[in-house]
Order: sequence, then C-alpha cells, then structure tokens
Amino acid sequence: MIEKPLVINGLSIQPGTQCTLDLPAARLYTHTPMSIPVHVISGKKTGPRLFISAAIHGDEINGVEIIRRVLNLPSLKRLKGTIIAVPIVNVHGLINHSRYLPDRRDLNRSFPGSDKGSLAARLAHLFMQQIVTQSTHGIDIHTGAIHRNNLPQIRANLEDPETEKLARAFGTPVIISSNVRDGSLRESAAECGVPTLLYEAGEALRFDEVSIRAGVKGIVNVMRELNMLPHVRTPSKKAIEPVVARATAWIRAPDSGILRAMVPLGARVKKETLLGVVTDPFGEKEIQVMAPFAGIVIGRTNLPLVNEGDALFHIARFERVAEAAESVDMFHETLSPEISPLPTPESPIL
Repeated sequence: MIEKPLVINGLSIQPGTQCTLDLPAARLYTHTPMSIPVHVISGKKTGPRLFISAAIHGDEINGVEIIRRVLNLPSLKRLKGTIIAVPIVNVHGLINHSRYLPDRRDLNRSFPGSDKGSLAARLAHLFMQQIVTQSTHGIDIHTGAIHRNNLPQIRANLEDPETEKLARAFGTPVIISSNVRDGSLRESAAECGVPTLLYEAGEALRFDEVSIRAGVKGIVNVMRELNMLPHVRTPSKKAIEPVVARATAWIRAPDSGILRAMVPLGARVKKETLLGVVTDPFGEKEIQVMAPFAGIVIGRTNLPLVNEGDALFHIARFERVAEAAESVDMFHETLSPEISPLPTPESPIL
C-alpha cells in the first residue's frame, strides 16, 4: 500500500474525492494540443491503488467501454483505496483507428520509455512516471489484432504469487502463463514492483458484449480480492474456475487462398480435428488445416482471405482439455446476452 499522497500532473487527489484530468501528450503538427484523459476515484479509506488502462493499441476499443462501465458502478461508493482509470492511452492511434502511433511505433513495445526519445518513448515514460509508479497493482486491457478475435483470457506471470492470485480471481475461463514481452507495459510495471494483469478479449475496432461483461466482472473480482470492494456471497452461482494453459501455438495458413473456418472461438479440438479448409477461388485446389494437438481455440482470424503463413487459429494446450472446455462453456452461459441480461437498465452492445 502506498502511503504518500497521489499527485498526477501536479494535482493532488484527496481521499474521498474523484476527478478527471489530462496528461499533456505531444501536440499534433497543426498545433492542436493532445492529452491522455485520466479519471481518479479515491475512496475515503486507504487501500491499494489500481490502475486500469486500455487502448495502448489505438484500435483496441473494448477496454474503453469496460472502463466506462466500471466507473459507473454503484459499488464504488464503498471503495477502499484508489482507482486510476486511463481508458485511452494511445490517443493518437484511437483518433486514426490505428494500432500504432504516428511514428509507426508500437507503444506497448516502448516501455519504460524516455523523456528524450521517440514519440512512443516519451508517451511510455509519461505513463510510467505519472500512473504506474504511483500504483500498487494494474490491469491492462487488450483485444485481438484487426480481423482477429480472442477468447477472453488473462495473460500473466504466474511465477509471481501476487500476480497469480489476481489472475485466478479475475475469472476468465483461460489463463495463459505468459512471459513478459520486452518493452511491454506489463514488463516495466513488474520491474517497478507493480503486479499487472493483461486481459485479452474480442477484436480490434469492435465492441463485443461478452468480452465487455467479462472485463467488468473480472475487474470487480480483482478489486474484491484486493479488499477494495466488499465481498458479495452468491452461493447459488458456481464460480468459474479458470484453467491454466502452459503453452499455446498459432496454426498458420499452408497456402494462400480463401479460408472456410470449421470451428468457432472457444471450441474444444482433438488432435487432427479439421479446423478449416484453404481453397483457391475456383475450388480446384483445397488444403485441409488440421489441429496438431488437442486443446481449446483461444484465437481465430475473422478474415477469410489469407496469405501463406497467416495466423489462422490460436490453440492453447491443457493437461485436462475436458476441464478447460467445461470452464469455457460455463463462462458463456454466465455472460451471454441471450442467457443473462444486464442487471442494469443499460442495453447490451450487439
């Protein structure tokens, strides 16, 4: 727990208050000022400081809606500690519907950054100094790349006990035991002693209702695990037990052509299961794409036009595949809009 006062961009945030402020980012070449919006909710009682970030990749917008819903939860009136919410980190990318910054750099490969480096390095440095180093824990929200859909999953360093505890509390059906990538926010946060989860779900430039619901619920679960929110007993509902995958692999296109996918996201597959067929436009040549091992489909391309070597299906390996499949099924039953309507007047995003 951090005892020193929370000061962001020179503004001191007092316990029991909330505010929206702007972190000044680089101006556009039109002289238009750019800023990163930050919303802080500080509880009356001390507790952990949790940063929640989204749109580090500017086209990954699910997290923007997740954070909006979290900030409007009535339960935050009983918050212990502080939430530092940054729904749009890569403002330049969001405006241009782009994963990258104007200098074509990936912000999530530019941490911890430098105040004298590239645009990406400067934004990364700003975020580290103003947000991460003043937090005790973090959740970074992502989606699949453009035309690629991800099953809701947590990626985390399970070698760290605190991170593993939060990863299991989040409540996705699948946890990927994942080493940190060089230059990522998760790596730099961990080096600062800030355990950080990476939530992956949905597709770039699209809202996905199930992924959004899972993200909101997961963040609340983490806050309860950290005692930032009171625990709520729901004995009638069986909790989703996440299953840990120790390895994953992308199955790639054996040739260029048109893909007919045969399995949906979240499907359980056996070794040699037919995943899809790549054919030429005339149907004269067809190549079957088979699963090289048993597992669960945790990622899939949505674009049927593929080049040789393109990533088609992302499969996670499990020691007990049946248990993982049961976890995925329970997850969809709990969060599907058709089965479980929202508990608020807000309409689901379809």
